[in-house]
Amino acid sequence: MDIQIETPMTTDALNESFDIVARQDKADEAIKVLRSDVDEVKARVDKIGRAAVRPVIGTAAASTAEGEPSAEVKGFVNGYLRRGRENEIKSISGAVPVDGGYAVPREIDAMIASELKEISPIRQIAQVVQVGSAGYRKLVTTGGTASGWVGETAPRPETDTPDFAEISPPTGELYANPAASQSMLDDAAFDLEGWLASEVAMEFARAEGAAFVNGTGADQPLGFLSSPTSMAGDVVRPFGSLQYIGSGDADGFDANPEARLIDLVHTMKAGHRQGASWVMNSSTLANVRKLKTSDGAFLWQPGLVEGQPDRLLGYPVIEAEDMPDVAGGAFPIAFGNFKAGYIIAERSATQILRDPFTNKPFVHFYATKRVGGQVLDSSAIKLLKIEA
Repeated sequence: MDIQIETPMTTDALNESFDIVARQDKADEAIKVLRSDVDEVKARVDKIGRAAVRPVIGTAAASTAEGEPSAEVKGFVNGYLRRGRENEIKSISGAVPVDGGYAVPREIDAMIASELKEISPIRQIAQVVQVGSAGYRKLVTTGGTASGWVGETAPRPETDTPDFAEISPPTGELYANPAASQSMLDDAAFDLEGWLASEVAMEFARAEGAAFVNGTGADQPLGFLSSPTSMAGDVVRPFGSLQYIGSGDADGFDANPEARLIDLVHTMKAGHRQGASWVMNSSTLANVRKLKTSDGAFLWQPGLVEGQPDRLLGYPVIEAEDMPDVAGGAFPIAFGNFKAGYIIAERSATQILRDPFTNKPFVHFYATKRVGGQVLDSSAIKLLKIEA
């Protein structure tokens, strides 16, 4: 019978076993830490995902997470606009019929404002401010603030006080009155919200586009072409009057048209030329595109990239159909930095009154908005006049 006797482990073998156990413990601890880090990253990703679908509060896109219109829009469109149920919009939004109608929800008002900016040429380039009342006033300096040089310890004498002028843009009530048949409103597939915003924006853009250029200032904005004009420079010209230069020909452009246009550009201060643009109608634009320099090169520079505006002498061209055609005594071309030169003041809320009685079987939607406008800085807009 064989007898096996177990030999005790040597010290080296024991140490090696302890090392293996220690390494295993460290590996287990590293795996635990790695799993904890992965769980933390996953929690952060889930949190970001929930925030991405959460509806934004206080913006024009206040819809539900599924992209549905907000309760305010549903009550206004389906309750009031489609069926004339005033109690629904009152209970949902708390609106009251002020100024002859209900204030439209912010989503619809934002749609109108977005389309207005796209199709109203002067609004695209002018300074637009939102006001809460019918009147708006702004103080502007007419001569700048005085300054001086002194030593480190020298006394600081008082400088001259700048002169101020008050700008109060004439304001009028702009309205549109589109109509839809009752059968269209009863059709659930009819996009009443989009149709109304488009119709109101188109009519508002047509009316305000004409007023910003040629408005008289009586119950409407004062257009920049209706402002006083003078051939005097910025230093001596009365505040509020626009400088112009002649075209060199009583019927159009003379034999050296590029010189006149270059002169017009450089009558403006260098600071205002940053961000300036040309404004003319399509008929004048057709004439300008045919103009050549003395060496036969076209003054017109078409945009080389899609979405990039065409340019004249390096500055973008804005088409405004309310600008006059080329004719004796007319101002067919304006060049200016309209962000600094023209201000549009408007009440942000559009009012809508539903009228199903005046023109049965059509339902009219009488939309109103208060808009004003005036030249802000007359040194930022220059005009070309057709004259010898």
